[in-house]
Amino acid sequence: MASAMAVRVCRRGNRLALHMLSRSVSDSSVSVETLGELDSHTYTHSHTHTHTLFSRSAIGAFFQERPLLSNPFTQDALLRAYLRRHLPVAAVEAELQRFGQRVVSELEPLGRQCELHPPALQRYDPWGRRVDRILTCPAWARLRAVSAHEGLVADGYERAYGDWSRVYQMSKMYLFAPSAGLYTCPLAMTDGAAKVLEALGMPDREAFERLTSRDEMRFWTSGQWMTERRGGSDVSSGTETVARRQQGGGFKLYGFKWFTSATDADMTLTLARITDEHGHTTPGSRGLSLFMAEVWNSDGSSNGIEVQRLKDKLGTRQVPTAELLLDGMNARLLSEEGRGVASIANMLTITRIYNTVCAVAAMRRIIHLCREYACKRSVFGKLLKDHALHVQTLSRMEVETRAAFLLVMEVCRLLGREENRSASERELLLLRLLTPVAKLYSAKQAVSVVSEGLESFGGQGYIEDTGLPSMLRDAQVLSIWEGTTNVLSLDVLRSVEKSSGSVLQAFFSDVEERLLAAEVCAALRPALSSLRSALSALMLFCQAAPTRPAGSLEPSARDLAYSLARVYMGALLVDHAAWEHATHTDIYTALRWCDQDLCPVVSRGAAGCFDPQTTAMDSALVYDGLQP
Repeated sequence: MASAMAVRVCRRGNRLALHMLSRSVSDSSVSVETLGELDSHTYTHSHTHTHTLFSRSAIGAFFQERPLLSNPFTQDALLRAYLRRHLPVAAVEAELQRFGQRVVSELEPLGRQCELHPPALQRYDPWGRRVDRILTCPAWARLRAVSAHEGLVADGYERAYGDWSRVYQMSKMYLFAPSAGLYTCPLAMTDGAAKVLEALGMPDREAFERLTSRDEMRFWTSGQWMTERRGGSDVSSGTETVARRQQGGGFKLYGFKWFTSATDADMTLTLARITDEHGHTTPGSRGLSLFMAEVWNSDGSSNGIEVQRLKDKLGTRQVPTAELLLDGMNARLLSEEGRGVASIANMLTITRIYNTVCAVAAMRRIIHLCREYACKRSVFGKLLKDHALHVQTLSRMEVETRAAFLLVMEVCRLLGREENRSASERELLLLRLLTPVAKLYSAKQAVSVVSEGLESFGGQGYIEDTGLPSMLRDAQVLSIWEGTTNVLSLDVLRSVEKSSGSVLQAFFSDVEERLLAAEVCAALRPALSSLRSALSALMLFCQAAPTRPAGSLEPSARDLAYSLARVYMGALLVDHAAWEHATHTDIYTALRWCDQDLCPVVSRGAAGCFDPQTTAMDSALVYDGLQP
């Protein structure tokens, strides 16, 4: 029997404490109770051995290669090709290349710090005065300063690139998002608030100028406090906050906001019901008006706001999310009385586009890391990149990501044209239809692709201090923020109904034109055939919708939205692949995308999934065994 050591590695703050437990065991039973970040160079002991335990001579240096992040702009072939095609300005490429390097060298560590040091609530100051301050880490403050300096909101309003200004801005946001420690959340609401103020004719120019400032000392962020105790997207029936008129003008707000993200903002937009002289309010959406309020008074005290608690969330831990009691918050009326819901439509367009950008950016980042890792990680005698099945998995993730990228860029292009008043009627209709479609579909893609990406790292994808699990946690919120998949699917149906079908006519004509133009590329014929077949079936489904049994349209809403997404993404892929400077990988992507069921609303409709009797059976299945 030889003397050996069992080593327990324990964390003490940021240090590793080594506790040596001596005992007599056989050489073959040496154990490691917990092995953390143990560097063999730092391990020493006083006993004399022929071979030092865990020395290089005994087992070598056992460390897995980590994936390294490099400039996300230079690594993204599709982004660079897209900009060369549509925005071939040398300054754009130079700026994004510069910014991409800043993302790697400076912003990535800041985002990680925000994950490791989440916000905390300080209820009282040292002298017992209630302050309700949300304390964030220095990295969060630094990301705010960088956001202002880089003009991440300002770029959308300076409009230096005309119709393509939003594409430029969101290309930058796309590079920023995966490293931003979720600072894209306050930026989305800030951009949305600026959009509302602009659309309402600048009722507060100073606030607009602060929201779009490049001066970090002047820059404001905005919140979006809509969700109340009933929760969900139904603000019409769920909003209980009341607004009381004050002598000399202005209002005081009283209510409870159940879910407020980026609660450390400088100002906020919120909905409330104005009371009459008897204290009565108007129910429903007709009673809602839009208000703006600063979060802090000039003396640094809270503007009638009590923070009840910070939310404990699955992901997005970097973002301060809180429950707030509004107890006489001074506010200014922005919209016409009773026009609050209509007035926030512009904000929802912006925040849903940000959500889509973040979804696509998350997919792109995980693929970036996966393919880099595949060039280093060796299993079963060869590198991962030389295993055909692994490469096939990554290629399927890549196809999903490229399709989503082209969709979000098209929505950004449409937004830019709308803001520059150069959009055609068809483009305005497409913007209305595609914004919820892009958001709901890309959010689902992101969860799937990021989850698959974590699997590519094996066990390391499940280890917290690699930083990988947080990517999946944060992706999960994307299908919840700004409307769940079902809520947005119903929004798609409403857009069809409100436009008397005009949004669908715009969709069909746009897709047909893109397919016709792509016929110049013979290699795309299989994809074009699949798309035409799906488009024809989708048209027939939509034309027959009014004749279907009552109640059958709602169950088809999600599959309809998915069908619109897949067909339009396919049209964008073949359009890009038919470009004169397209590559063989562009053509291959379009072909692979069109291999799938492009029109699930038709295939599932044919299977009877939306029939009234199926709906009844769905209910019976779900509630089978539920006790009253």
